[in-house]
Amino acid sequence: MTPNILILAAGSSSRMRGADKLLEVVEGAPLLRRVAGVALATGCPVTLVLAADRPARRAALDGLDVASVTATEATEGMAASLVAGVQSLPEGSAVLLLLSDLPLIDTPDLTAVIAASAADPACVWRGADPDGTPGHPVLFPADLRGELLGLTGDEGARWVLARHAARVRLVTLPQGHATTDLDTPEAWAAWRAGGTAP
Repeated sequence: MTPNILILAAGSSSRMRGADKLLEVVEGAPLLRRVAGVALATGCPVTLVLAADRPARRAALDGLDVASVTATEATEGMAASLVAGVQSLPEGSAVLLLLSDLPLIDTPDLTAVIAASAADPACVWRGADPDGTPGHPVLFPADLRGELLGLTGDEGARWVLARHAARVRLVTLPQGHATTDLDTPEAWAAWRAGGTAP
C-alpha cells in the first residue's frame, strides 16, 4: 500500500535568532519547498503540517500539489503537530514521517524506505547513516496510527519507536542524509562552507 508522506513544518525555528531555517535556500529553493518536492517525486500523497503564524512557509509551497494542515496547538510541542497531521490522513494508511529541516534528504532516500516497507510492511522502517545512527524518514505501519494519535508533549514519535523497538528496521542512506539538520545560523554557515555543522 502506498504510504502517505507527512512533513512536519510547524516548528518555531527559535534557535535561528529571527531567521527561519525552513526558508534557507538549498539547491536554489527554500528548504521547505525542496523537501516537499523531494516527497512529491515519490508519487505518494504529501501532507504538510504548518503553523498559523508562518505565512511565508505556506507561500513557499505555492504551486505544489500538496495538502496542508494547520497545527493550532504547535506551541505545545512536536506531538501536537504530528497528531494534527495524522488525523488528517486516511485511516488504514501507512505514514512516512519526514522532518522538514533535512537539507540532504532526496527522493531516492524516500523510495528506498518505501521499497523496504513494501517488502515487509509489518516493520517500522527508519532511515539511518552508514554507521547505524538512526534518523529520518520513519515509515509507520497503519496499525500504529492509534499510538501516534495518542502522543503528547515534545517527544515526537520516540515513544512509539521505543515501544516497538523489536519491529524497527534501519535503511542505510548516504552519509548525513538521515541525520543532518541545521538549527542555528552557525550550523548553516559551517555546512555551506563544507565543514562540520556544530
